[in-house]
This record gives sequence, C-alpha cells and structure tokens, in this order.
Amino acid sequence: MVEEARLRRGEDGLVPEGDGWFVLNARDAPWFERTGMRRSCPFEGERFPQLGINVSVLEPGRPSGMYHSEEAQEDFLVVAGECLLLVEGQERRLRAWDFFHCPAGTEHIFVGAGSGPCVYVAVGARNGSHRLHYPANDLAQGHGAGVAEDTNAPAEAYAAHPRRTQPYRDGDLP
Repeated sequence: MVEEARLRRGEDGLVPEGDGWFVLNARDAPWFERTGMRRSCPFEGERFPQLGINVSVLEPGRPSGMYHSEEAQEDFLVVAGECLLLVEGQERRLRAWDFFHCPAGTEHIFVGAGSGPCVYVAVGARNGSHRLHYPANDLAQGHGAGVAEDTNAPAEAYAAHPRRTQPYRDGDLP
C-alpha cells in the first residue's frame, strides 16, 4: 500500500514530504516567477522522475521563457485567455482549450496575448538528462523571448531573468 505524503507549510505554500500520493490545490502550493516572464506552479519539483507538470499564468506581452527545444516530449493545454505560440520559427495564436503537442527537439515558447492573462497546463516527459537548447531566433527575439547567441546553458539564457519563489497571487487562476 502506498502511503499518503504529508503536506508541510513552507515559506511560500504547502510542500509534500516523502514519495507518497498527495492532493494539493494550486492556490496552496508555492509559485515561481521569472522577472518579466510567467508565474508558474511546478507541482513536481524534484519528486517526479517520469513526468513534469505545472500550471502557468502569462500576462499579455510577456514570454513564458526563452525560445528553446528539449530532448523529451512536452504537451500544453491553454485553459483560459490567449497566447502566441512561437514554434519552429512560426507564430500561432492559441486560445482557451487549444492543445499544443511538442515532440522532442521542437523549438518553441509562448507569449501572452489578448486583454488578460493566459493560463495553461504543461506536461513534459522526463528522460533523465533534461538537456535544453536555446537557439538564436529573430522571431523570438522580437518578442523578448530569444537569446542573442545559441546556448545550451539555462543560466546563460536566463541571466537577465532571475527566478524567485512566492505564494499564489489571488486572482491568477479562473
């Protein structure tokens, strides 16, 4: 029998302890924000070796991160609002209930669009290495989501966008 993991109150929200099952509302969990980018609730932390999952909130005009590709599959479901998907040098508008399947190696990033925040759920396979590539791309650079020179180092790609932990911000989720 698998035991239930205990939820511990951390500085910015509830955090599961141990490897057991748990139920956690996104409003009670810690959130992360990169300066000038998205706010997200990464449920898995370091605990899920096979699957990553998070909920993100993206304000209009802000990128979700830096244009990149990964070694593993990812999938995204927009649940509220609108965003622009920058994918393989193309721009696509997504709105609530649009689903984006992203095979390994696909270059992509989101940029908030519309008149309010965009909320999406991201799910990604974990293959152990989690290597990333950040290609220089004119379209992404035009949206503030691109690196000037190709790199494989997240620290380089996000040097101007430090990440901080914070509690859930009232009103972010529908």
